Amino acid sequence: MTQLRVEVNKGEKLSLKNDGNLELFFIGVGSAFAMKNFQTNLLIIKGDQHVMVDFGMTGPTALAATAGLTPNDIEVVLPTHSHADHVGGLECLALMNRYVGQKFMGKPKVKAVIAEEWQRLLWDCTLRGGLEWNEEVDGSHKKLVFSDYFDVIRPTWLVHQPREVFKVNIGGIELELFRTKHIPEQAPGWETSFVSFGLMIDNKVFFSGDTKFDRDLIDMYADRSEVMFHDVQFFPGAVHAPLTDLNTLPARIKEKMLLMHIADNFDTQDIRGFAGYAKQGVRYIF
Repeated sequence: MTQLRVEVNKGEKLSLKNDGNLELFFIGVGSAFAMKNFQTNLLIIKGDQHVMVDFGMTGPTALAATAGLTPNDIEVVLPTHSHADHVGGLECLALMNRYVGQKFMGKPKVKAVIAEEWQRLLWDCTLRGGLEWNEEVDGSHKKLVFSDYFDVIRPTWLVHQPREVFKVNIGGIELELFRTKHIPEQAPGWETSFVSFGLMIDNKVFFSGDTKFDRDLIDMYADRSEVMFHDVQFFPGAVHAPLTDLNTLPARIKEKMLLMHIADNFDTQDIRGFAGYAKQGVRYIF
């Protein structure tokens, strides 16, 4: 098992390159409505490559506050689902890249790691209204499309899996993207839920994304995971994993599980048996 090191980023500009170790850095660990923490968005760094997993409403501010970076520093983004605390900053990222990064800084388009159907939904239902009309293409009155802002990295669908799973390698970062059971509250399983993903990172770190309590999903990845970052809420029902349900997990799972997507009353909760809370502004180095 890899030894995990935890280092606080002490106000320095975070390097998006390292010596080749897997590094995770949360620019936020809060829920959609949290005021004590930024929203749960995650940087994955390894060697010369990085991936920004989600970029929500607080993304631009959080990136500056915790990492000393701007949206124009981000080269690869992986959105997990369409809630604003996960994609609310993508319009800012796209516009800054197109009209500042590319035009004045010589940067390439941002790369987006995204499955085909999820790309269609994200563009048509979320991004199109703010991005489609910013200019005409070649004087032809043609409106902008997703590919005018992003170069797509298309993950490969893995067959014969217990649920929908995709796989992709981003410059040495191995990612499995698995469907989660998140919204609506009434959906009985991932098949009837809106598109939402979590990640298995380098076959050692589980990142649940947003999900209801889903024991099948946890069991699918628990034995492969050295550390598990899991969504939590502090009340029953609804569209995240209640702490009371997570407390039913075996000790061997809880002791390697760090809770994230936390509400502001997190410090009043009893999380004995768990590894603790994920923390923003901290480098998790494997």
